[in-house]
Amino acid sequence: MKIKSIHIILLLISFNAVVYAQDAQFSQFYANPLYLSPSFAGSTDGSRAVINFRDQWPAIPGSFITFSASIDHFFPRYNSGLGFQVLRDQAGSGHLALTTLALQYSYLIKLNRRWNIRPGLMLNYNVRSIDFYELQFNDQMDIDGNSPSSIETPTMEKVQYPDAGFSLLAYNRLYWGGFMIDHIFNPNQSLIEGMSGVPIKFRLYGGRKFIVANAKRYNEETIKVAFSYKAQGKFDQLDIGAYWNRSPFMFGLWYRGIPLFKKFGQGYANNDAFIVLVGVQYQDITFGYSYDVTISRLFANTTGSHEISIIYEFNQDQKVRCKTKAEIVPCPKF
Repeated sequence: MKIKSIHIILLLISFNAVVYAQDAQFSQFYANPLYLSPSFAGSTDGSRAVINFRDQWPAIPGSFITFSASIDHFFPRYNSGLGFQVLRDQAGSGHLALTTLALQYSYLIKLNRRWNIRPGLMLNYNVRSIDFYELQFNDQMDIDGNSPSSIETPTMEKVQYPDAGFSLLAYNRLYWGGFMIDHIFNPNQSLIEGMSGVPIKFRLYGGRKFIVANAKRYNEETIKVAFSYKAQGKFDQLDIGAYWNRSPFMFGLWYRGIPLFKKFGQGYANNDAFIVLVGVQYQDITFGYSYDVTISRLFANTTGSHEISIIYEFNQDQKVRCKTKAEIVPCPKF
């Protein structure tokens, strides 16, 4: 009976996710730069390919799996960056899924010898789907066992819609900051009759790099402190953290939550997770792993979250960088 109660709770959680339609999230958001902001398209001095995988709350049946892959390139002749990303987000035992194809563009503007800004634009096409026959409804549950069928009417298998977002990033050698506004079309993603719009998402992020030891420009020992705040619909979230980096290693620690300013309810502090990150770079490839230690009351039933990122930078010609005087964004890679 306890197991059946858990299934009912999970089903209600799944429907709640459908109603509020929050986007997928990554703890290593700097390791997924095109998902963070289209202003990061072409933000290296050459080409970059990125793969990200997140397994959230694996202890829950049918957990929450997110995968993304992207590629971007900087065109110095046109001061422009171009990127393309594919994202797949799947939630719960009903396989509620979102597949997104996104095209992104950014333009580099040099304000003066120190500061640069990069406005960005993103256009994407989305497909939301669900496997109706993997769901369990109330009329399928009884004390004698689960019934194989339900009287519930199947929903549409999928719905498709375009969307767009824009962003702005400002930075110099030590500081960076920017914002992104996504889902400006407020598209209808409902799989049944009616309206279920995707709420506009706002994100604000930034940070500072501290140089601990300056052996070489491209092999510095640094500490970087950063934050990311995002709001979508009725929900918001704050991430604050720091990274230590000395090639080829990187370590980071983050906290997610807004405990002092906002509560979920009486007795429920707004604490989500501590995130521990470790990364290593070998030549042009950077590998990162992070683990979210859940610190809310969900800990006993979720066992945290795992995330992996792989970044491959190529065509990174230092001579081209010096010739074009390009300034690379000083933010972390994870």
